[in-house]
Amino acid sequence: MFQQQVQIINTFLMVFDAICVIVAAYGAFYLRKLVGAPNFYLDPDVFIASILLVIIANNYFMGKFNLYGDRKIISHRKLITPIAKAVALDFALLTAGIILFKQATYSRHFLLLFVLLTFLCLYGHRLLANFYINKISKNNFNTHNILIVGSLERGQLVKELLEKQLSWGHKVIGRLSLHPEACEGNDCLGSVERLPELLRHAEIDEVVFALNGDKSIVLSEHLHECRRLGVLVRILPSLWQADDPSISVEKCQTVPFITIKSANFNATGLLYKRVMDIVGGLFGTILFCVMYPFVAVAIKLDSEGPVIFKQKRVGQHGRIFNVYKFRSMYANGEEMKKELIQHNEMNGNMFKLQHDPRITRVGKFLRMTSLDEFPQFLNVLKGEMSLVGTRPPTTDEVKTYLTDHLKRLSAKPGITGLWQVSGRNQIKDFDQVVKLDCRYLDNWRFSDDLKIIFKTIYVVLKRKGAI
Repeated sequence: MFQQQVQIINTFLMVFDAICVIVAAYGAFYLRKLVGAPNFYLDPDVFIASILLVIIANNYFMGKFNLYGDRKIISHRKLITPIAKAVALDFALLTAGIILFKQATYSRHFLLLFVLLTFLCLYGHRLLANFYINKISKNNFNTHNILIVGSLERGQLVKELLEKQLSWGHKVIGRLSLHPEACEGNDCLGSVERLPELLRHAEIDEVVFALNGDKSIVLSEHLHECRRLGVLVRILPSLWQADDPSISVEKCQTVPFITIKSANFNATGLLYKRVMDIVGGLFGTILFCVMYPFVAVAIKLDSEGPVIFKQKRVGQHGRIFNVYKFRSMYANGEEMKKELIQHNEMNGNMFKLQHDPRITRVGKFLRMTSLDEFPQFLNVLKGEMSLVGTRPPTTDEVKTYLTDHLKRLSAKPGITGLWQVSGRNQIKDFDQVVKLDCRYLDNWRFSDDLKIIFKTIYVVLKRKGAI
């Protein structure tokens, strides 16, 4: 219900913000005619276009500055500053449009009046809205009264959330502790045993259960009592912790599920990521096809064996696929690895040798320039890999993984990634690689992938280490 109220309130705020812009535009127009320019004229099409541009821009920028959020805005500073920033950007965009479309006759005095009146109207309207939300709505006859049931710590957390929550009128009337001996704090009205009494004799519209996993509390009995009396109930899951942002509630058709995310990906982000993979994969595959004849001849002249090296790798959640690379080692490189494993320079479940005798002369050049990686764009197009992700491990490496290491397999592996652009040649500890991979997964943003791609190009061009 709170989210629905937030959507309704913000819809009204958007409408009134738009009305403020319209009022400011007409006010500026008539003020300009009254003050010093009785014959002032502005092309009607330009006038309407200016209003529409400012309304659209203002809606966007005020949203970006959290003026359409789900929290109450208490202080004037948190109101005036974002409004001033939004208005400044609105009219910077309008000014750019005036210049772009060469509106040389556009009145600067009108524009300045438009800016000033827009800010004053928006600020005045928001002050009135905030006064109603923060002052009047809390004391209405129909104010939504909320009772919290839970421990002191979790009850206080819920109370603070509700005090900040945007709505058209709610108030926390107190808290019931889980046990009589745990009734602490000024807001404690007793223990949960008093719930039936309070539901019958107090003005309670909603009960929030903020339990901490105490199995001595039979929640179903209290829920049944609330249902009998027609009182709305919310439940803060006991497995939720303040430092764990991965838990959310989703519906599959009409059935609610508590969802625990393993990484910071969402459906929209994954769609953007896949579109980027397809575009980048096509571009990389074209380059691969162009360079193939030249690289193939060089590889064949240098050593015997296939041009393309295929190897079983482990992808997302254990999916096995063949990774493709230009061959940079001698044909018996995998057999030689068994003899060289004792010289491994990596601490942990990954093999790395700086002066690897398995690498051919052409292979050294291919690795130094990262040209050996170009066939992997085929893996990207097939959906087995992504442009950016974690390093795809071999099946033998995964067999030796500890449980904590397996998290790096929760997303598609990538041609490049955070590890590769964070000093790959200097990292000698596999646990540090896992740490970087998990940081990438836990904090993923689409913009981060773009940054890693550009940084990868920079690293390759500077030859700071193979990607």
